[in-house]
This record gives sequence, structure tokens and C-alpha cells, in this order.
Amino acid sequence: MWIVLGVAALVLLWGVFAFNRLVRLRMQVRAAWAQIDVQLRRRHDLIPNLVESVKSYMAHERSVLDAVVAARGQAQSAGDDVAVRAAAEGRLGGALSRMMSLAEAYPQLKASDNVQLLQEDLASSENRIAFARQHFNDCVMSYNTAIGSLPDMLFAGRLGFAPQAMFETDEASRAPVAVRL
Repeated sequence: MWIVLGVAALVLLWGVFAFNRLVRLRMQVRAAWAQIDVQLRRRHDLIPNLVESVKSYMAHERSVLDAVVAARGQAQSAGDDVAVRAAAEGRLGGALSRMMSLAEAYPQLKASDNVQLLQEDLASSENRIAFARQHFNDCVMSYNTAIGSLPDMLFAGRLGFAPQAMFETDEASRAPVAVRL
């Protein structure tokens, strides 16, 4: 009888530790997603100033500027679905890349201190986003591995632990934003 109680206590103790580990991993995924959100909002906040700074120089490139503004709006309203948000941010990155590539054709624009400062801030934001995305994907991989491995997979789904999607970009947006200083 004592052996049965001892085994039952060990199984219960293991269950508590396993559940708490899965909760911790899920919280790490949520915290990493919050960091991506912070960095994306930082980039979103830079865009109006950047567009305003280049608008007077790039009057003939109105469609490019409009594309950046539209992509920013879509990215801001994409919500928390990882795949939808990644696609919207990919479109924004592509639009920014096109705008910065066209900006190289305007010597006065390249000489503007304000535009150079904004480009430096944008480059810094892109680096922060890449780091936050890598951290998020690492957390998701650890979490998904835990809920997909024995013995945790036997109870993880029943307790509400579902696999999470990684923050992946499409091929078009994998190229870095062209920021020339």
C-alpha cells in the first residue's frame, strides 16, 4: 500500500512540475511576442517622420510614399495573429526598402541631417526587430518541442497547451531594408 501511495505521489509531483514548466514556457513565448510588438511599434512610430522628411524631395514618387503609409496602416491593424502580423510587417519592410532605394536618387535628401538620423534610427529598429524575432522563435521552438515530446504530449493538449506559430517572413521581405548613410 505504501508503495502505491509513494508512486502516486511521485506521479502527482511530476505532473505538477511538468505543468508548471509548460506554463513557464508559454509565458516566455508571450513575453517574447510582447518584445516583438514593442520593436515593431518603435519602427511604426519612425515612419511618419521619415515619410514627412522625404516627401518634399520625392514629390514625383508619391505612389511609393503612399505604399509605405498604407503598409504601415495594415501592419498596425494586423492584430496578434503571428502569421497575419508577419505578412503585414513583411509588406511594410518591402515598401520601406523600395522607398529607401529610391531615396538614393536624390542627392539633397542624402545630405539632409534629419533624414540621415531617421535612417540610422530605422536601421537600429530593424536590428532590434531581428533580434526580438529570433528570441521569439527560439521560445516558440522550446515550447512546441516540450508540448510535442513524450510524456508531456499525453496531457498538454487536454490542458490547453496548443502549438504556437513562428514569426516567419516571406521571401520578398527577407532582404534587409536598404538604408544607406
